[in-house]
Amino acid sequence: MAVDPELLKILVCPNCKTPVDPVNDGAGLKCRKCHRVYPVKDDIPVMLIDEATIEN
Repeated sequence: MAVDPELLKILVCPNCKTPVDPVNDGAGLKCRKCHRVYPVKDDIPVMLIDEATIEN
């Protein structure tokens, strides 16, 4: 199961406050601006900067 669409509407990157989009079949949420990818563990987004990776 993926992240709830209603939750996706309000989630933003904690680093730059930009909306995030699902990537890798819902395994992560990617920031549109700073390209950080936050993991999704057990259908729960882990929106911690220290847990994110940076992708292009």
